[in-house]
Formats: sequence, C-alpha cells, structure tokens
Amino acid sequence: MSGIVGIFNRTGVAIDSGQLQAITKFMAYRGPDEMDSFATDGIGLGHAMLRTTEVVPDDRQPARLGKLWITADVRLDCRSELSEKLTRANGKCVASEASDAMLILHTYAAWGRDCVDHLRGDFSFGIWDAEAKTLFCARDQMGVKPFYYGDLGKVFVFSNTLNCLRQHPMVMGTLNEAAIGDFLLFGLNYNKGTTTFRDIQRLPPAHWLAVSRDKLEIKNYWQPPTEGRIRYARSDEYLERFAELLRAAVEDRLRTDRVGILLSGGLDSGAVAATAREIATNRGGSPALSSYTVGYDSLIRDDERFYATKVARYLGIPNKYMPVDHVQLFENWEHARYRFPEPNDDPLSSGGLDVCDTIAVDCRAALFGEGADNLMYFQMWPYIKELRRTGEWGRLLTETAWFLWVRPLPWRGVAQRIRSIFAQMRGNAGIPAWIAPEFAKRAKLEERWAECSKLLFPAEQHLVRPKAHASMLLPEWTRMFEMHDPGVTHAQVEIRYPFVDLRLVEYLLAIPVFPWAYKKMLSRKSMAGKLPQEVLLRPKTPLSAHPAVAKVGLGTTEWLNGTNLDGRICEFVDPNGLGNFGHRTQNEQFRPYCLSLWLKGIG
Repeated sequence: MSGIVGIFNRTGVAIDSGQLQAITKFMAYRGPDEMDSFATDGIGLGHAMLRTTEVVPDDRQPARLGKLWITADVRLDCRSELSEKLTRANGKCVASEASDAMLILHTYAAWGRDCVDHLRGDFSFGIWDAEAKTLFCARDQMGVKPFYYGDLGKVFVFSNTLNCLRQHPMVMGTLNEAAIGDFLLFGLNYNKGTTTFRDIQRLPPAHWLAVSRDKLEIKNYWQPPTEGRIRYARSDEYLERFAELLRAAVEDRLRTDRVGILLSGGLDSGAVAATAREIATNRGGSPALSSYTVGYDSLIRDDERFYATKVARYLGIPNKYMPVDHVQLFENWEHARYRFPEPNDDPLSSGGLDVCDTIAVDCRAALFGEGADNLMYFQMWPYIKELRRTGEWGRLLTETAWFLWVRPLPWRGVAQRIRSIFAQMRGNAGIPAWIAPEFAKRAKLEERWAECSKLLFPAEQHLVRPKAHASMLLPEWTRMFEMHDPGVTHAQVEIRYPFVDLRLVEYLLAIPVFPWAYKKMLSRKSMAGKLPQEVLLRPKTPLSAHPAVAKVGLGTTEWLNGTNLDGRICEFVDPNGLGNFGHRTQNEQFRPYCLSLWLKGIG
C-alpha cells in the first residue's frame, strides 16, 4: 500500500529534485516507514513505503536492476511459479525471496511490455527503462491498486494517490463535467479512464501505459476469460479444487505477522476466515488473526453481529464489533481528514474511515470477502443452451430435472420477478428534476443516461455465465477498490480480496453453473464442518434499509443547516428542483448535498 509518484520531463530537462521530494513527502501519511526518491535524465521516481509483507533484503524503493528503475505499490501472487519461469527464461536463478518490486523488474527485463501477462496479484507501478528512454506503467487485472496520471504535454506525471498529483504546479483544478454528470446520475464516474479533474486521468484496470518523449500508448492486456471450460468426472473434484485455490489465494495474502478479517457473518467472509485460520494453525499460529464486524444495533435491522460472533467463536478468532448507529449524516465532512479525493455519495462515510483507523491499530493487512457473489451469479437458461449446443443430452436431462426439483416454487419466482421489475422502474426514473437544465443540456446527460444504463446490461460475452462475467467489468469495482485504498482512507491498513484472485476468477467462470453456483452450493459444501451450520444455511441477507435514509426517517435533518446549496454547486444543481426529505426519501437525493460539500472542501 505504499505511495508512488513519478515525473517525466519529456524534453529531457532535469527534474526539480526539491519538487519531487516535496510531492513524495505529501504521501507520508500512507507510507511512513521509509521515503526515498531518484532522479536522472528528465525522470524522477518517488516512493513512500508502508511495509505490509515480511521484510526482505532488497525491499527498498525506488529499486534498480541494471538500467531499469521502479516505484511500485505491489503484492504479488504465485511468487514461486514466477521465480521458476524467470529462472528458465534468464538461464540464471531468480530467487523467490526477492521483493515483489524486484520480481517485477526481472519480469520486465525478461519479457518487456509483455511482463504483465506473467504477473498475478495487486499492483500499480512505473518502470523507467533508461536504455529505451521509456516510462512503462501498469495496473493489475482487477484494478485493486489505483493508478492516476496527467499527460501535460512536455511533462507526464503519475501516482497511485490522486491528491498527490494535485500537488504538481502544472496540474490545474479544472473539473471534468462529464464525471460530475455521472456522479449526479449514478453516484460514481462510469468512465474508468477519467477522474473528476480534467488534468488527471485514471489508468483502467488491466491496462498498461508506455510514455516516450514523443509518444503515449495505452493497451488493455487482459479480460475476464470467456472460453474456460472445466468438467470433472467426480463432484468431489470441484470441491477439492475450489478449496485448493481458495487456500492459495488466502495464503498469498498472509505474508505478514498480523492480519485482520472483515467478518460480516455471511458465507464468503466466513470462508475466508476459516481458510485463514486453517493456514495459521498449520504454521504454528502465524499470522495472528483478528476479525472486525461493522453493524447496526438500533438504526436498522441487522443480524451481522449475531452471525459474525458465531463464526469468530467457532474458529477461535478474536472479534471486535463496531456499531455505527451513532454516525450522523455528513459528520466530520468539513475536516480534510474525512474529505474524499473525488465526490462520494455516502453521507455516513466518516464512519467507514473510522473503522479503517480502528483496524490499522492492530494490523496492516485485512482480508475482505467481496467477489464471490458476482462470480457465482446463477443463470440456468444459458447453461441449458450450452448443454444442448454441446450435445450433452444425459447431463441436460439429469440436471434440468434436478434443478426443477430443488428450485423455488414457480409462484415464488414470479413474485420475485415482479418485485425486481418494480425495483428497476423505481431506480430508472431518468434525469432527476434537481439537475440544472443548462448543465444537463451542456453535458448531454440524456445521452449519457442511455449509454451508461446499457452498462448494467452489457453485451453477453460469456455464453454460459453472461451476467457473472459482465459484472466483473462494472466500474463499481474500481470505485470500491479505490475507496478502500489508503490514499483515500488515510489509514495504514491494506485491504486484500482473496475472491478476486485470478486463479479463482478463472476457475469460477469455467465450472458448471449448476449445481455449483445455485445458492452458492460450491461454497456451502466446501465449508461443511468448517463453519457453523447456521451460517452455512443462511441465505444472502442485504441490509433491511439504507442507513442514511433511515437517519432521515428518524427526523435527523440538522445537517441541512450546514449544507446550503449555493455557490459553485448551482452550476450543476437547481435547488428549486429538490423535494423535501421524508418517508419516501431515496439515497439519490443526497447526491446534490454530497457534491456541494465536496466542492466547498476543495475550494
């Protein structure tokens, strides 16, 4: 979770070392362990280190290998396999004990820009190739690590910390109106290649970028696979392989002495916790594990504490319960510590930042179970069509009959579909009345609404798992990863996501959807005997209501006194179009106030 920064004067003019050091020092809050910078030939790299893995001899950055230099925020998977591939490619041993940054340098030395095809894990980096006079940058396949850059003509700057780039004197604060429009419509920027600032771009997940003195190239190097097809002879083989891959994904994220687990009381976080406990036990108790549960005691109905406590006790992992009922709407938003680099539509977000601070007191790495719901999204009809297409008639008859036997009664399915249709109708009402008409016209928001709405139902690239596959490409992932990044939270803890490990992504998109994705049978069967029965049988349980809306329902409207819609916000919002907050309040109604406070905060 280290902070990285780079400045490339494309004309060859020497880097202002004082400026580079000052910008690097700006990231001290996220990398207090060690700070260093390097500058030569019009290139400067800076690094603010926070060690979240075991210390190795060459664990210093910027790091050097011959004529290559790197600054990286990185945590690699499959290190032993990569070391073996490098040894075969180079004809000399490349030790797996090398730091992650040095392994990336060796990989680039062996395969150049194709190095990203050999890297697994979470990474964001910039490599200066002194021989080619080229800066090569990349972001990991899922986009766990952020990467921002500014192409300012003669100067190119990059960082994994958005506000860090705003410290460079050539980066202006001019807003990107398209991103503002997306925020007001959808609550986030749906363009994965831009930010809220016109001068700062975002490198999308699974992309690399190469900059020379006269050229800038960007390339998408990976997509969630569509062609994978895994079929075993025995059912137990699916469970065994899943357990093996989950163990590998968790183990690669336990390279430190203390690790936290965000424990919700659901199946996914429980599976991560059970796997981590098994690994730690086999290692003689290393790393030390602790778990953290966020919940509500009175604001809304919430059973997370009950189930999370059962899991923690069952596994023998200490659990800290953190109720957030007390957090008030827009609490602490006036303080820089709680100010997000880009607009954020959660009025209760300060509570989440405080939770990160609490976890950071105990550990520098925490595991999060997000991802399994998407990868195990169940669709039976595309699977049936595949069985017909491949002529697997025996399996078609057997599994269709099995599905019809175990599925909910037809009238329950109809009722659920009706509820879903009405929910979509409520959630797709078009351009809100409170958006300023001139801005809506200038930003072409009607066209943008139609364009981005299609992203919720993208083209079906995967014949058997269309929605599971498509869901992994949504911009909500980029937003979630960046919102949990220390560049945003200011907390010295790195959140890690075992279920978006590429080994699991590829596996779960390739196995038969039935029975394994049906009610997440794969997870439930693999965790039998490893988690409490109540958790194994527990259905997916979303929050009973949106907490911010529930606050309004309690008559909590004092925050309105400090969030008058005036000044710059009126370029985008018509205050007269806003209705009163009442029993029909929806979360979207908070966005004008969120944007107004954010604009006041950035000046």
